[in-house]
Amino acid sequence: LMVFQLHLVHWNAVKFENFEDAAQEENGLAVIGVFLKDTLVEFGSFDPSCLMPTCPDYWTYSGSLTTPPLSESVTWIIKKQPIEVDHDQLEQFRTLLFTSEGETEKRMVDNFRPLQPLMNRTVRSSFRHDYVLNMQAKPKPSTSQVTS
Repeated sequence: LMVFQLHLVHWNAVKFENFEDAAQEENGLAVIGVFLKDTLVEFGSFDPSCLMPTCPDYWTYSGSLTTPPLSESVTWIIKKQPIEVDHDQLEQFRTLLFTSEGETEKRMVDNFRPLQPLMNRTVRSSFRHDYVLNMQAKPKPSTSQVTS
């Protein structure tokens, strides 16, 4: 089982002329993170609404971009429920490029950032839960733990 995360990046086009301007301002961006779960289910024709899980539950916090310049300008919304995507479609997704025509090709793979310190951020959820997640960054991500 492999789990991927898709980021749907948004900015207010009335307030900001472009992404670069929005990324420089506090709360300039909103990113919806959706987990993709590798399964045998295949989409038919593409419908963008299929990128949003039907479960309304999510976590949210103020944070930074995951790529340089790492600006602290993002309101993160992380959906709790993954969507299921066919393995072959995930492989096709991994062939997409970050780059524009004429630039050296850079594939959309292995573009993750190591676990970062919480930095006194408050992580809120839209749902009731009976545990507290200890999100303090450790030298090895496997040392993070859920406490009761």
